[in-house]
Amino acid sequence: MILRVSTPAAGRRPAVLVAAVLAALLGLTACTGSGGGGQTAQGETAPPGQSAKVALEPAEGAGDIAPRDPVSVTVSDGTIAEIALTNPEGEQVEGELSEDRSSWTIGEPLGYGKTYTWSGSAEGTDGTTVPIEGTFTTVTPSATSGVKSNVGDDNTYGVAMPIALTFDAPVEDRAAVEKALHVETDPEIEGSWAWLDQGRAVHWRPKEYWRPHTEVSVRAELYGVHLGGGVYGDNDLTVAFSIGREQIVRADTQEHRMAVYRDGEQVGDYPASFGLESDPGRVTRSGIHVVMSKHPTYFMNNPGYGYEDFEVQWAVRISNNGEFTHSAPWSVADQGNRNVSHGCINLAPADAKAYFDSALQGDPVEITGSSEPLQPRDGLYHDWIYSWEEWRSMSALDG
Repeated sequence: MILRVSTPAAGRRPAVLVAAVLAALLGLTACTGSGGGGQTAQGETAPPGQSAKVALEPAEGAGDIAPRDPVSVTVSDGTIAEIALTNPEGEQVEGELSEDRSSWTIGEPLGYGKTYTWSGSAEGTDGTTVPIEGTFTTVTPSATSGVKSNVGDDNTYGVAMPIALTFDAPVEDRAAVEKALHVETDPEIEGSWAWLDQGRAVHWRPKEYWRPHTEVSVRAELYGVHLGGGVYGDNDLTVAFSIGREQIVRADTQEHRMAVYRDGEQVGDYPASFGLESDPGRVTRSGIHVVMSKHPTYFMNNPGYGYEDFEVQWAVRISNNGEFTHSAPWSVADQGNRNVSHGCINLAPADAKAYFDSALQGDPVEITGSSEPLQPRDGLYHDWIYSWEEWRSMSALDG
C-alpha cells in the first residue's frame, strides 16, 4: 500500500497529520505481522513437541527368536540418542544406525539359547528423554545340522562339475534351505538346485555343461535357519571356484573306443575294454559320468569277485560304483576288440597315463552302448542322468 500525504490545509496543525499517518502504519502492521505468545500468522497456537515413541522388534520379552530373524529399534516423534544390544556376556551386537537416527538394525546373526538386552535412550521432539530397554531370548534347537561343500576355494573344475552341499542329516524344510542358497556366475548361466540322497544333499547344476572359464561363487547362509523338526543350521558356507577348459570323453562300449575332445577338438582316441556284458554286475554303465578323483596308484577291492588290494596305475574315478579308467597291461589284446573288465575302462599303460595327465575333476565322461544305464545308486555325481525338466522338478522351489 502506498500512502500519499497531502500538504496540510490551511489552519490545520501538522501534529494531527502525523498522528493520522502513524495510526495508518500501525494498522498495516497488525494486518501483516504476528503477535507474540506462540501464535501463528493467523493467531493460532503452534503444536507442542511430542514424546518419543519406541518400537522394539522382537517385542519385549519375546522368546524362541531365530538367530537370523529381524531385530531392530524404531523411534517415531524423536531420534535415538544412544543404543546397545548386548548378549549375556556383555558383548555388544553389531548393528547400523540410520542417517536420521530414527532406527537401528542388527548387523550379524545372534547366538542360540541366549537372552539379549536392550539399553539406550531416545529424545522426543519435546526435548524429553525416553529409555530404550527390554529383553528377548533366542531359540534353543533340538539339534543343529552342519553343511559341507564338494567344491573348494580357488580350485578349477571340469564343465560337468555339480555343486553339492551335504548335510549332517536329512532336511525337512527344503524350501527354507534353498531360499538361503545363492549361486552367482560370470558369465550368467541358467541352473537349478535339486535334492538327492533322500534329502541329505542338494546339488546345483547348470542346464547344460558349464561354459569354459566361468567364475562361480556360492553362499549358503544356513546358520540360524530352521531346517524343520526343531533342527537349525549350524554353519554358513562360502566358496568361489573356476571352470577350466572344456574336455569331454566319449566312450562307446560297442566300438571299444574312448575318444577325448578338448575345446571342440579331438585330442585322443584310445582302444579300450569295458565291463563284461554277460554279467550285470560287471557292465560299465551308460550315461554321463563325472570325473571324481585321480590316483597315480590305486588298490582295487571287490571281494565278491575274488580280489582285494589289486594294484593299478593311472586310475581316474568316474563313479562311486567302482568305475575307473586305468592302466590294464593284462588286457591290451582285448582293448579295441572285446569287453572283459569288471566295470572299469581298461586302457594301455601309455594311453591311461596320457588321459590321467589331462583329466580334471568335474570333466564329463559320456559312455554309450551298454545294457545298463547309470542310476542314482551308482554314485554321488549322477546329476546328468536327468533331463532339465526332471532336474528342476526335484527343487523345493523351482519344482
